[in-house]
Amino acid sequence: MGKKMMHIALEADDIGRYVFLPGSPERTERIAAYFENPREIAYNREYRTFVGELEGVRVAVTSTGIGGPSAAIAVEELHQCGAGTMMRVGTCASTSPEVSVGDVVIPSGAVKMEGVSLHYLPVEFPAVPDFQMLKAIEQAAINLKYPHNIGVTITKASFYTQTAPETKPVGPELMYKWGAYKKGGASSTSMECSVLFSVGASLGIRTACVMACATDYKNDSPEGRRTDIDIEDRAIRTAIEAMRLIIRKDKGNV
Repeated sequence: MGKKMMHIALEADDIGRYVFLPGSPERTERIAAYFENPREIAYNREYRTFVGELEGVRVAVTSTGIGGPSAAIAVEELHQCGAGTMMRVGTCASTSPEVSVGDVVIPSGAVKMEGVSLHYLPVEFPAVPDFQMLKAIEQAAINLKYPHNIGVTITKASFYTQTAPETKPVGPELMYKWGAYKKGGASSTSMECSVLFSVGASLGIRTACVMACATDYKNDSPEGRRTDIDIEDRAIRTAIEAMRLIIRKDKGNV
């Protein structure tokens, strides 16, 4: 028996190199449904893990909960268990007219509007994904014929300081920053990407994110959401196809 990780409750032999990282524990089951021989092996706090196979190779999916601190814990402990290729799978909100509900969003970099990354790398260090993983996700979206956007995403540390910044004591500063990020071309926002990129870079592992947009630009009310498409499934299917492409390339089968 090896050392069991404090939070994710896994040991080194439990998983392989490739891991999907949704936020929601419920989403792990949907992702694992695309595995061959899926089975749940751990569930502790917000960290739920299934393992299985893709392309004949062991893969896993572990939920991270919401936000950067819990995501950093998952990445650290999964790395200690042998994982070296991690892909966040989730949803995001649009911050640009270039991104609409249902679009697959592929971050090429992330604004670090959070504090976790500063515990790993200097503020000047960019939060960016592995380029080959990004290209695989792009190809997956093309293969599946999903509309997609590649661009900068904003990783925030607090949900309600985006949705209602004017109600906060530092509201003017928040609104200035959000406006600047949007003018700079940031096209989406979520709560984990920059942390994944920064922690991954500090550990020397490959990371990337694929998200499906859940809102239209400047209309994030329930009335602005489409019900004729399964937004979550678009992100999942793109991630599965991308990981297959990555595994094939790693095996030299392309």
